[in-house]
Amino acid sequence: MPKRSRTPPRDENQAAKRVLDRLIERTEGAPAAPPAKKKRKNPAAVALGRKGGLKGGHARAAALTPKQRSESAKKAAAARWGTKSR
Repeated sequence: MPKRSRTPPRDENQAAKRVLDRLIERTEGAPAAPPAKKKRKNPAAVALGRKGGLKGGHARAAALTPKQRSESAKKAAAARWGTKSR
């Protein structure tokens, strides 16, 4: 008896789709993937965003006092690792 590597889907709709997909593959071949669209970015906007991103953190850190930096870091840590309200 052959081993079954896949478990059948639990939902009848999934099983029906699986049967139809197999039937289509046997009769027409594998279904064609939709053509991928390449998104083109505006080079000027990319350069401007990179320019601001490169100096943003350093400029902000230089403008803040050590106490302000510490408070900002504590707030960020609480937001990242603090308890989540549900």
